Amino acid sequence: MSKPSTKPSKFFRVATEGATTDGRNIDRATIEQIAATYNPKTYGARIWLEHIRGILPDSQFKAYGDVIAVKAEEVDTDSGKKLALFAQIEPTPELVAINKAKQKLYTSLEIQPDFADTAQPYLVGLGVTDSPASLGTDALKFSANRKQHSTNLFSTCVEVELTFDEPAGVKLADAVKNLLSRFSNKSGSDAAQFADISEAVQALAGHVVTANDNYASALTRLDKAETALTATQADLDAFKAQMDAAPGNAPRRPSATGNDGAVQTEF
Repeated sequence: MSKPSTKPSKFFRVATEGATTDGRNIDRATIEQIAATYNPKTYGARIWLEHIRGILPDSQFKAYGDVIAVKAEEVDTDSGKKLALFAQIEPTPELVAINKAKQKLYTSLEIQPDFADTAQPYLVGLGVTDSPASLGTDALKFSANRKQHSTNLFSTCVEVELTFDEPAGVKLADAVKNLLSRFSNKSGSDAAQFADISEAVQALAGHVVTANDNYASALTRLDKAETALTATQADLDAFKAQMDAAPGNAPRRPSATGNDGAVQTEF
């Protein structure tokens, strides 16, 4: 079953060449190599709260989406031009809601310097946090437990606000309106006929937009149902394993023998 999700975000900056949280540097070559080698089909970087990888689907530290593409571009900074890494993500509805609520506004890369013995750096995760200081030197003693590999490095945090391209249905409706506006100066019988056609086409475009929204909503509900079903199946499997492990020849309570018909009197 395909995995439902929200629409992809626009590209946003996630790192700039410079220092990391443990004193190492992300240089220009590292950003260039990450931009050139990142392929979600090879290894997809997922999005994690505070870089903590949960294992349960209903955990607060579950994955909150995927990085689907990256690119490198130069940006102007106070110290001159620097190379920055931009990412496009496919967030879960929960991450979109969190971001809209002005929570977890900062991102930090997790980079593996020698990925799969290739001697090249690779993006293996994207962390989101509330404060740019939360992944700084004060948190270094906790970082080892967060990293997927002990040699991985975390980039310093960058503040982001998720923005999205308009859905295809909305773009279609606008395109239809723009096209029809070119013929709005018709007169006489042509104008009447064209008005009917215009109304019908705009109604059709509206149905497309509604259908697109309904489809996205249905996918979200399906995702939640699939998650609940997976959790229920896991509980059933655990219960079955527990029952299978229970001894099958447990001793039974001996049958009551009664009092052989005698009447006992209490004094």
